[in-house]
Amino acid sequence: MHLTAFAAHVDWRFVWLVVAAFIAGAINAVAGGGSFLSFPALLGMQILPVQANATNTVAIWPGQLTSIAAYRNDVRRNVRSAWLMGVAGLLGGTAGAVVLLSTPQRTFMRLVPWLLLGAATIFAVSGPVSRALERLKIKRRQDAMAGHVHLPRLVPLFFVTIAVSFYVGYFGAGAGFLFMTMLALFGYEDMHAINALKVVANTLANGIAFFIFVVDGQVVWHYGFPAMITCAIGGYFSARFARRIPQQVLRGLVVVIGLGMAAWFFWKNQ
Repeated sequence: MHLTAFAAHVDWRFVWLVVAAFIAGAINAVAGGGSFLSFPALLGMQILPVQANATNTVAIWPGQLTSIAAYRNDVRRNVRSAWLMGVAGLLGGTAGAVVLLSTPQRTFMRLVPWLLLGAATIFAVSGPVSRALERLKIKRRQDAMAGHVHLPRLVPLFFVTIAVSFYVGYFGAGAGFLFMTMLALFGYEDMHAINALKVVANTLANGIAFFIFVVDGQVVWHYGFPAMITCAIGGYFSARFARRIPQQVLRGLVVVIGLGMAAWFFWKNQ
């Protein structure tokens, strides 16, 4: 009887938000794609779609910020590229956030399933694309041995980074893999350098969006703050279990969650 009365007074949507944010932080730290859970959970709190997306950006950003510290040595070794990608991240993230705030709520809600489907597709093709990039890396090494050195072209990289960062400021799920693919295509081979530059661009693009959303009053703090805390905790504790779960299994799980959420919102928008 007491349990029934207790259950009747619990806001289970808020409980799920906290749990989803924790899992999202863990997934983001290991494979990426945590927004597939945290963003729908915020929408479930009856927040307007644009505000839910803004609040989600605020919730997941602190975990990204700490990643820069982890890669600080690799950032120093690639400081010129880091500055270029950082500036591009700020420009693209600003544009994406401004366009998001200019998007009508109904229009954005109509875009949500397509955004989720697109992000899930990015994760789905990550395996084959990564294998293709590995073959490209081997070919470039062979070319280098033959005296043909492929140097990254920084000006095109700058503008492509702006484009990806625009997506980060607007929605952002799956952007980490986009950055990594982009850097590999432009000739970066060292995985530590790729991860470091990805973190710089992604963190600054999300960081400027964070600032814009806060200043514009789009963040629902009584949901965003608990989600931020539990997301950070999830990211911290995930490191202990990261090596026990194969990356393919994690990415498969992220794809299934993303496709499931996309299907749900397609059905809901009918």
